[in-house]
Amino acid sequence: MEAKELIDKLEIHHALTAEEWKTLLLQRDDNTASYAAERAVAVRRRIYGDEVYVRGLIEFTNYCKNDCYYCGIRTGNKNADRYRLTESEILDCCAHGYELGFRTFVLQGGEDPHLTDEYLCTLVQRIKDTYPDCAVTLSVGERSKESYRTLYKAGADRYLLRHETADPAHYERLHPAALRLDNRKRCLYDLKEIGFQVGAGFMVGSPYQTTDCLVEDLLFLKELSPQMAGIGPFIPHADTPFSDRPAGSLEQTLFLLSLIRLMLPQVLLPATTALATIHPQGRELGLLAGANVVMPNLSPRGVREKYKLYDGKVCTGEEAAECMNCLQKRINSVGCRIVVDRGDYKKETESCTT
Repeated sequence: MEAKELIDKLEIHHALTAEEWKTLLLQRDDNTASYAAERAVAVRRRIYGDEVYVRGLIEFTNYCKNDCYYCGIRTGNKNADRYRLTESEILDCCAHGYELGFRTFVLQGGEDPHLTDEYLCTLVQRIKDTYPDCAVTLSVGERSKESYRTLYKAGADRYLLRHETADPAHYERLHPAALRLDNRKRCLYDLKEIGFQVGAGFMVGSPYQTTDCLVEDLLFLKELSPQMAGIGPFIPHADTPFSDRPAGSLEQTLFLLSLIRLMLPQVLLPATTALATIHPQGRELGLLAGANVVMPNLSPRGVREKYKLYDGKVCTGEEAAECMNCLQKRINSVGCRIVVDRGDYKKETESCTT
């Protein structure tokens, strides 16, 4: 079957076999990618119209107990300038973001032992009490099911936990032995069962990644059916074992964004900071590939450089939340518009018909 036929099949049935996925990925060229993007944008518009949801990203701690080989805030990086925001600083970020029109706050951090259930529950409750019309998203790594349930009861709405790769052998080459793919997947299924809007995702072009690895990622996303899917290109960091590895490609990342939109039509799909890092118009190109979420940085300016998962991270200028007018213009330039909205996942029956 030709690539365009496979894209048509994916749009209609929202699934392909492993062999079909592999065929489609190997047939990627400019024409195929353009066709996939055209169909993905049509699907996004049918469900979400021209709306783009903004999330206020608050990177509130760069301490992490893990030693993932690709990550700049890994515990083994002794050059990292560590910090933790105070509760007051986090609430100040929320106050600033609310004035700018944000109705979702994303609290992202490393797996910091300081982040006890009690601490996080108090923080979530403070935010929800102050801003009851806002959603709170947590991204603080692997925890027990009981911990996740406690956070959900405290008022957290969404949880981001990228699986990074769904291939077990590949996972082992990216992580130390203490971290296991089966536990990462367990966390994602626990989160869904509890009731969170769940986000999974993977790196594109990470070391040792093959086409078969990407097929496994796509099959896993289909099986999990998350409400959010975050993918972005691998970008190396100087203080990691993968410092000399090439970055993932813009073209492959955009193609995969389009395919994910066709496979999971309702998914909340961000144009990530990593895309904006590898290309000046990365965010706009992501929207033109089918994305419908952007995540400007609400963190205090003094710490943005310190939350450095990879080298070259965009953390000032139009990437920052302060320049919402700049961001609005850029999003308008590709036929979309920012809305002041929580931007929740739309079930199929809630989809708009525009």
